[in-house]
Amino acid sequence: MRVLAALLAACSVALSAGAQAPRITPAGDPSVKSDTIYKLAVPAGSHADEPYVLLLDDGVVKIEPDGRLTTTYRQVVQILTQEAAEQWGEHTFSYSSGREKMTINWMRVLKPNGEVVSAKPTHEQESLAPVSLEAPVYSDLKLHRVTLGGVAPGTLIDFSVTTETLNPLIPGDFLTSWSVQTGVFTRRSRYMIDVPANYSPRIEERHLPFQRAEHVSDGRRVITWAAQDVPKPEPEPLAPDTSYGESITIASPRSWSDVAKWYAGLSRDRYTTSPAIDAKLADVVKDAHTLDDSLRAVHRWVAQDFRYVSLSLGIGGYQPHQPESMFENKYGDCKDKATFFIAALRRLGITAYPVLLSGDGGVDAELPSAHQFDHMIAAVKRPDGGYTYDDLTADLSPYGALPPGEPGEFGLIVHPDGTGEEITFPSDSATRNLSRVDIDGSLGGDGLFAGKWTRTASGLQQYGLRSSMSRSTQMDSAQRARATLAIANAVIQGATGDSLQVFDGRDLSAKPRISVMLSNGKMVSDAGPTKILTLPIRDFAVPNVVAALQQRGQRVNPIDVEKVWGPHEEVEDFKLALPAGWKAQLPKSLTESSVFGTYTSRYEQTGDTLHVMRSLVGATGVQPASAMPALIGWLKAMSADDVKYIVISSGT
Repeated sequence: MRVLAALLAACSVALSAGAQAPRITPAGDPSVKSDTIYKLAVPAGSHADEPYVLLLDDGVVKIEPDGRLTTTYRQVVQILTQEAAEQWGEHTFSYSSGREKMTINWMRVLKPNGEVVSAKPTHEQESLAPVSLEAPVYSDLKLHRVTLGGVAPGTLIDFSVTTETLNPLIPGDFLTSWSVQTGVFTRRSRYMIDVPANYSPRIEERHLPFQRAEHVSDGRRVITWAAQDVPKPEPEPLAPDTSYGESITIASPRSWSDVAKWYAGLSRDRYTTSPAIDAKLADVVKDAHTLDDSLRAVHRWVAQDFRYVSLSLGIGGYQPHQPESMFENKYGDCKDKATFFIAALRRLGITAYPVLLSGDGGVDAELPSAHQFDHMIAAVKRPDGGYTYDDLTADLSPYGALPPGEPGEFGLIVHPDGTGEEITFPSDSATRNLSRVDIDGSLGGDGLFAGKWTRTASGLQQYGLRSSMSRSTQMDSAQRARATLAIANAVIQGATGDSLQVFDGRDLSAKPRISVMLSNGKMVSDAGPTKILTLPIRDFAVPNVVAALQQRGQRVNPIDVEKVWGPHEEVEDFKLALPAGWKAQLPKSLTESSVFGTYTSRYEQTGDTLHVMRSLVGATGVQPASAMPALIGWLKAMSADDVKYIVISSGT
């Protein structure tokens, strides 16, 4: 049906017979009949669950082999609610002032019958992108803000914007993409690329239920994707990000070797240290006794003593500054910090290389392009021939530990001779990414608890704890008292606490660990001849999740196992010395293993000591849609262990 819809779309979005992409100007788009598009307006009340719909979502891109692009986007928006009127009444366009030119071809407000409410914006203003003081990002990005008059439910907004890339920062390299699904109901969708007939860009199509059309004429090839009545997407929970979303991505035919060669040339002269840097470096490593000590000392110096500031100004978005510049300024972006670190290590005779990656992950290894990278870290060559990777912008990551978002992702190591090495960053096993709570103490005959609460973390689970303790050395007595009481009451309501032990989150050699001594916590209530013990540890029951998954019915997409729990382990362990002769009525211990993870609970009493432990270990991978009953069964079995209380006989 969608293939037929794509063909029918030509009725209102015509494909040029001469295989030429339309030349769009402020006078209009010759390939689109505006009045026909306006007639596609949906009846009032027909899409009550959406604030607006798109009558047209259109993109036309002219690509030249040297990386120059001319991109025109046009949208015709039907406003359905006051919320959407407020959203679309103000609009912001952005472009890079150093290498791009942006033109608003038109921007008007109309009624569905074509009657013009407002022929142009009532107000326009252009400014540089704002810079946050908390996380400063400096760029040559300009923002063009417009205000529209007359926008109200029932009106249409029709605008067209052209952006020309006049001076590609990376010669011959480009990356552009299009999403057929927009997040709302879309009546007409069209995407066109216009390239020289003898030029073959890389094209990646994902989940398209229709075929593209190609035409060659006058030395140019025009490729068109067109569809109509594209429904609002309804992604299934736990689906892999790549399992849905109708999209097209276009990239240059370059290779990763080309990208590595380009960056090696750009950074070749950026690894020279100055006498002042050498002197400071000698001071940084003066107390080191081993190579590992030196590496950790230099890593801490660069990661923590130089502020991270993102700089994306022109070629500076790709080329690092000289180490001397960062040394003098005491700040730098990711490229500057990684380059400085590499230069310092090379000065010590240690081999290290830059590694290009995406800070958000998701690099498509099948589409080589420097535009996929927005981050850089360092790879240190080990004696065994492998690498230790370090992100110098992650000031709370110990040496050799990558921050969240980077393990398992694609990276490109760049060697000085211009060769590249495609790698996947290592990932720890789930059990190495551990968050653990231990409560160990004794219960008095009056039902009051006295003991110790301890939280520890390792691997990817350590960063939340490190962040919360990043200013622990600055805590005064009042702050420590408040923190102690808050922890005590979170564990046992009404308990008091003392002897708070914390760690310095910025001390990368310190084990992430917090502990508090607890007392006077009412843990047991009388119930006639028995007593009811309230467990101070969490359970992992998820009945609401089970109900939601069952309610969705037949599964369509695969299941991303990592989204179920993730590659980490959480342990809650409770040991309690009971008064002599007290006996607990123990629930059944449980172990439930599946491809989605392993849940374990243990209830036991040895002598007068009660021990309750719960552990959930996640997994990774992708399972087919047919595995949904198995997932629901595993979650149900795990949720059956929702024990919050334990009955105890005191023997009196």
